[in-house]
Amino acid sequence: MTIHQGSCLCGNVTFAIKGDLPPPSACHCTACRKHSGHFEASVDIPRSALTVTGEAFVGWYQSSEKVRRGFCKTCGSTLFWDPIFHDWTAVAMGAFDTPTHTKIAQHIFVSEKGDYYDIADGLPQNQS
Repeated sequence: MTIHQGSCLCGNVTFAIKGDLPPPSACHCTACRKHSGHFEASVDIPRSALTVTGEAFVGWYQSSEKVRRGFCKTCGSTLFWDPIFHDWTAVAMGAFDTPTHTKIAQHIFVSEKGDYYDIADGLPQNQS
């Protein structure tokens, strides 16, 4: 079975995911842009496939009634997007240490994208 590993910038938080990764999405919503500093690419993983080490260093920001965002409390790395009423967690693609063997499949919330960049990769663009 494939294991994908990742970490925050300082290494206080590490994670492992069992199994192949599905194609990630690139989210251009205002909240993801502000949380990550640009658009955010992440992959949705069943919680049962995700193991996190250093959970004491994970900070959670409740960005809406339905979603919390996880980050390293030491270095500030964006790590997780967690819909609290579902059984999966989105993991930030930039946090992976090992090759992911996947590619972005689509762009979402492009109606909220920043005005300083264009999306020109030919992938599907969903307005919301």
